[in-house]
Amino acid sequence: MTEPAPTRIYVDADACPVKDEIYKVAERHGLPVSVVAGAFIRVPAHPLIERIAAGSGMDAADDWIAERVQPGDIVVTADVPLASRCVKAGAEVLAPNGKPFSEESIGMTLAVRNLMTDLRSSGEVTGGPRAFSPRDRSTFLAALDTTIRRIARRRASPPAQQQN
Repeated sequence: MTEPAPTRIYVDADACPVKDEIYKVAERHGLPVSVVAGAFIRVPAHPLIERIAAGSGMDAADDWIAERVQPGDIVVTADVPLASRCVKAGAEVLAPNGKPFSEESIGMTLAVRNLMTDLRSSGEVTGGPRAFSPRDRSTFLAALDTTIRRIARRRASPPAQQQN
């Protein structure tokens, strides 16, 4: 049996407000980070951090991430359709405010997102998301650290023995 690849953190980077926090946590845990954007984006010069310019096509960065993410990886995104794709691939997915996306929550989250999109396209004024706060940043840091530790524990525990 082969060792699973190390956990990788994928960042949907175009509008991610917690990139610096991700870099610090990833360095502390020794995890590689793929910072994915449609075009060039500045990242620190560090061997664990790779910059990906996925292209300018619609959803190019989302497609790049979704095609590579694996169980045991972490994706940071506020994009609900991308979160859904990554959850289905077995990844752990966090919003920049620390909210986890899961199999249990993603269906309702997608439905609400689609409803709000329909309301806005029909001319309804729905307002935007609330401003990103220091508390959101703190919640994200705690959620990322907890997620990394949970994945590490899951990988360290032996697989359940099959009973005859």
